[in-house]
Amino acid sequence: MPSKRITKVGLVQIGDKFGEQYYLPYSVGLLQSCAQKNLKNPKDFIFLLPVYKRLKIAKAVEYLAKADVVFFSAYIWNYQVNLAIAKKIKKSKKNCLIVFGGPQVPESAEALKSFLKSHTFVDIASYGEGELAFLNILDNFQSKAWENAPSIGFFNKENKFVYNLPSDKKENLKPASPYLDGIFDRLMEANPGDSWSGLIETNRGCPFSCAYCYWGRKAQKRVCLYDIERIYKEIDWFSRKKIEFIFCCDANFGLFDRDFEIVRKVAENKRKYGYPMAFSVQNTKNSTEKIFKLQKELNDAGLQRGVNLALQSLNEKTLKSISRNNISNETYKELQLMFSQNRIPTFSDLILGLPNESYASFTEGVSKVIEEGQHNRLQFINLMVLENTAMADPAYQKKYGLVIKESKVILPRTNLDSRPEIFEKQQLVIGTKSMPKNDWVKTRIFCWTTSLLHFNKLLQIPFIILNKLGGADYRDLIEIFTGKTGKYPEISKIISAFVAKAKDIQKGNGEYVPSKRWLNIWWPIDEYIFIKLFREGKINKFYREAESALGDFLGTNKIKLPPELLADAIKFNRALIRLPFLKNDLEIVLNYNIPEIYQGVLNGQTVALARGPFKYRIDRIGKKLNSWKDWYREVVWYGTKRGAYFYNWEKV
Repeated sequence: MPSKRITKVGLVQIGDKFGEQYYLPYSVGLLQSCAQKNLKNPKDFIFLLPVYKRLKIAKAVEYLAKADVVFFSAYIWNYQVNLAIAKKIKKSKKNCLIVFGGPQVPESAEALKSFLKSHTFVDIASYGEGELAFLNILDNFQSKAWENAPSIGFFNKENKFVYNLPSDKKENLKPASPYLDGIFDRLMEANPGDSWSGLIETNRGCPFSCAYCYWGRKAQKRVCLYDIERIYKEIDWFSRKKIEFIFCCDANFGLFDRDFEIVRKVAENKRKYGYPMAFSVQNTKNSTEKIFKLQKELNDAGLQRGVNLALQSLNEKTLKSISRNNISNETYKELQLMFSQNRIPTFSDLILGLPNESYASFTEGVSKVIEEGQHNRLQFINLMVLENTAMADPAYQKKYGLVIKESKVILPRTNLDSRPEIFEKQQLVIGTKSMPKNDWVKTRIFCWTTSLLHFNKLLQIPFIILNKLGGADYRDLIEIFTGKTGKYPEISKIISAFVAKAKDIQKGNGEYVPSKRWLNIWWPIDEYIFIKLFREGKINKFYREAESALGDFLGTNKIKLPPELLADAIKFNRALIRLPFLKNDLEIVLNYNIPEIYQGVLNGQTVALARGPFKYRIDRIGKKLNSWKDWYREVVWYGTKRGAYFYNWEKV
């Protein structure tokens, strides 16, 4: 009996370069590994090396045209380029089967049918988990009989739409790992000039169902564990391959007691082999002690660059509307204090544009997060509507009055010269019933002002001193700067730039600011303004205006503080900011023990005010910078999550 002809399989999971590294294409690698272990006739298939990075579309098409079937893993960051490549493949090779899977493929029958009608070059769309669909499509490739393939949609020979429900038979598959089964060895050998980061799953699924997130909805709140021995062997693989950075894909790391053993395995490998150097996880919820212990072990092993305490919102109405009311903010308050007292850096997230959030509730939330000890970094994320989430439902959008604008996806700090042939698109929320478009602009300005002044540390020390000793609310302190005109021209220029950028985003333009002069990259606008103040010689004028504005605030609100306290706080803050070309340490005399009070607040402790004089030495040589380029990169860019804007200091 003649052998079936060999089927060539193309795999596409395009990712961006982060720093100097690409992520190994885990999703398509896992599919290939699963297929090679579970196909009825695995020898009938040859898998091309996966396309894992952006190529010229013509080059990608030329390479993939060798394949008889091409599977695309579609995410928001590669969806448009995938469509462009698939369309040209189909045009040049009509009989090539095109299959789309991944989070961007709609799940409902109606939406899936519409997707296929709009993209006639796509033959099959696979939604949800992909392993069983992938196997069935390949096993039936010769017959083109996919009526029993789970979780797919397609038009059959009679041009009738077929929509197949998912199957629960995945448990019957032989376990697979793209790392242990050698899938990525060939890829790495074929691309010796590229460096790699790794992705690992220790479980799959999420017990939560946040309205803006696909994770829990996709898994139907189930969580399935992978075999612990497989996980250990994958960690050993990363160490052997000298993979520096591993991102753990678990939605709630720390949910299981065995996660401690996984952390200890990673830490042990780092000690023995030097790799991996970092292991990034996303915490489980509502388990204060467990999260703290896990993150402390990661921190003590030097595996974690910062602990993410993801809040999203502090408004109870908002949390309820996004089905996140089951995650306690009290947990985060306790954790922040514990991490502060143990000097473990954290950063937090708040999402701008969520339902039932207003300018007042959002800014109150920001103030509360800072008050409770977050002085390292608050990330303000513009709400994006993702496919297959509850928020993507038109009825949900109507209920909460979501105003949505499609815009280009431009990643922060990417090179200006690496402009893609095709920009990806995102659906940004730029207004809601509770936060109309004008209020969204006002709130966005508040976010950038907070980042510039508090988290980029231009005025963090005076803010903390005025809050701690004068009882000034952080929101009130930030709002001193968000509406100034005339009397404070330098501050007004900053706010005008923020206004213009917020309105630009509402028009559908990118979220970041291009600068050819400063590393030739896209900057977050608060960092761009930070650089601009120093490079254009405006920083001293800014500080004079800031001291005057804060002094006016104290007088207007009848807040009485010791004389020279504000001036001392600004003087010390200004002196601590790291700058290039400085060749000597600096000794500074203050009238009050401001540095000790400031450090006490950062560490979750209270230090009483004392009258001086006090002398301090600022170590400007230990972190010497020899160029503005070094400063842009090491202080403004790399310092973002670490908060590394300040020199070290000591009392003398």
